[in-house]
Amino acid sequence: VGGAFSKGRTHFVVTAGNGYAFDESYLVLGVGVSYYLINGLNLGLSWESWSGADPGMNKITPSVQYVFYQSQTLKPYVGGFYRRAYVDGLPDINSTGARAGVYFTAGRNAYIGIGAVYESYLDCNESVYRSCSDTYPEVSFTIAF
Repeated sequence: VGGAFSKGRTHFVVTAGNGYAFDESYLVLGVGVSYYLINGLNLGLSWESWSGADPGMNKITPSVQYVFYQSQTLKPYVGGFYRRAYVDGLPDINSTGARAGVYFTAGRNAYIGIGAVYESYLDCNESVYRSCSDTYPEVSFTIAF
C-alpha cells in the first residue's frame, strides 16, 4: 500500500551541498538511513561533515518523519529532529527542528526531496553563534530498499 514508504522499508540518504556558519561557507557531505515503522512513518539517523572553513563541524541527527505516501506523483513530508553538533574549538551545541517538503519520483525506488528546515539552537550564546535559529532549504536523494 505504501510502496517505497511501507512498513519495513529502509531508505539510504546521501546529502551534499553548501552550508553557512560563522560567516563562512562550508562543503557539507552526509549520509543517513531511515526505517519505516508503519506505512509513511520513519525513524532516521544521519551524519554530516562540514569542512572547507574554520571551525570544522560534525553533526549527528536522529529524526522522525511522516511521508504522505497516498499521492501518486508527489509525496509531501513533515518531520522533526534533534541534532548534536560537534564544533572544533567550541562547546558542542544541541538543536531541535522541523522540516517539510515533497518527494519526486526519480526512478524505480529513487526519490529527490526538496523542502525547508527550521532549526532552533538550545542553550545558544548569540555572541558566539550570531543567531540561535535558522531556516534553510534542503535537497536530498533517497534510495529505498
